[in-house]
Amino acid sequence: MEVLEAILKRRSIRQYTDRPISDDVIETLLKAAMYAPSAVNKQPWHYIVFRDCEMMEKIILLHQNASMLRQADVAILVCWDEELQHDTGYGPVDCSAATQNILLAAYGLGLGSVWIGLYPRIQRMESVHALFALPQNIRPFSIVSLGYPAEDKKMPLRFNRDRIHFEKW
Repeated sequence: MEVLEAILKRRSIRQYTDRPISDDVIETLLKAAMYAPSAVNKQPWHYIVFRDCEMMEKIILLHQNASMLRQADVAILVCWDEELQHDTGYGPVDCSAATQNILLAAYGLGLGSVWIGLYPRIQRMESVHALFALPQNIRPFSIVSLGYPAEDKKMPLRFNRDRIHFEKW
């Protein structure tokens, strides 16, 4: 699959089949995440892979937009290490790139996925921090819900020339 095709056609998929995702596929997703660009190549990310249904239910109680986790086979918590980030504020930027790489790789591997946002919602971040017993210097950024898709979404028209400016506004 070409990169541009994945960028244009990937959609948020919230309905999944019960087909399990292999550990090899998960490792491929994590490899894609770790090849994301990061400020000064600091790579401040950490990942927690989880399949536990009870943990997913606890997250759903904390996050009103995470109900797709009920059907997910696996989820990945993307975090940044405050001690490894280039400077204050760069961890979330780096984790954005890593999360996007997971989403694109998932699509390329035939998986459905959703970016469940934690950052910058402090209450969500603190709740997930406590739930996963993260070290003090680790900050949760996002959760990616994953499964084989049970729905198909078509590519919408999003290209908008009115948002493009050359040389100046």
